[in-house]
Amino acid sequence: MKMKTLAAAILMAAPLTLAAFSSYAMDKVTLKLAHNLDTNHVVHQALAQMAKEISTASDGKMKLRIYPGGQMGGPRETLELLQNGALDMTKASASEMEPFSPAFSIFSLPYLFKDQAHFNKVIYGPVGHAMMAETRDKGFVSIAAYVAGTRSFYANKPIHTPADMKGMKIRVVATPTTIKLIELLGAAPAPIPFGEVYTALQQGVIDGAENNEPSYVQTRHVEVAKFYAEDQHTSVPDFLVISTKVWDKLSDEQKQILEAAAKHSETYEQELWGKEVAASRKQATEAGATFIKVDKEAFRTALAPLYDDFRKDPVRGEWLSKIENEAAQ
Repeated sequence: MKMKTLAAAILMAAPLTLAAFSSYAMDKVTLKLAHNLDTNHVVHQALAQMAKEISTASDGKMKLRIYPGGQMGGPRETLELLQNGALDMTKASASEMEPFSPAFSIFSLPYLFKDQAHFNKVIYGPVGHAMMAETRDKGFVSIAAYVAGTRSFYANKPIHTPADMKGMKIRVVATPTTIKLIELLGAAPAPIPFGEVYTALQQGVIDGAENNEPSYVQTRHVEVAKFYAEDQHTSVPDFLVISTKVWDKLSDEQKQILEAAAKHSETYEQELWGKEVAASRKQATEAGATFIKVDKEAFRTALAPLYDDFRKDPVRGEWLSKIENEAAQ
């Protein structure tokens, strides 16, 4: 009830109020940012650092007020709040952006990136920036991108090749691409809510799931699924999103401050993420988890039909070509 009261109070306030821009002094502005992450998550830490930088750079005239932990709902809800003017900023993964623009579905494609350098070149380069502007007509754009590692399968039995997954029930994010991915590996997709995965694994309702190492540990899934198969099938970034109405009302000076802080937050989050992955792997091993080096080529071969589907689609096929071209240059 307390959470609903807080959300209601926030929604009653105007998202952003700006007076006429003065060349002598910056107008005061407070931006509201809501996300569904815990305060110990590296993305939240990067956002908190960004808030400090914005305040310092503007002499306290620009503020970023953060509402973590799902106080304003999940990513879908916060993106919709941006659209109707009740919220200024949020964080969303590429998968969560997919319903608003088919371009973001490309990140569901397995083994899209050759290596980390290819990923960075795409996400932080011209291709990534063009994609981040794809949702402008939906009422919001992205101004920063954050790494979220690679997603791998973990289960209650060892997985070395796709053959080991035959008949298994695997929890996935419910998108057409991820569902077909699981089916191509001979397993059955189980798109159950994320919060129910621990109990489902514990009770044998599902046999496994997929995520990065920090999530594997922080959700305590490591307690009920002891085998982490390092197939590293997808790399799905997170995005920092701002309402276009809010962005367009900011002065040039305010935009510069926000963009600079957002850029710095990308670098800071990458540093934090590397440390978090190393710490999570150590914790998982101490908790009894076994990390398995899998036959990645066997997984690539099994999942190749997904590429055929994407190439046939004019929108997704174009983005796929752009990303592949970045690896060739």
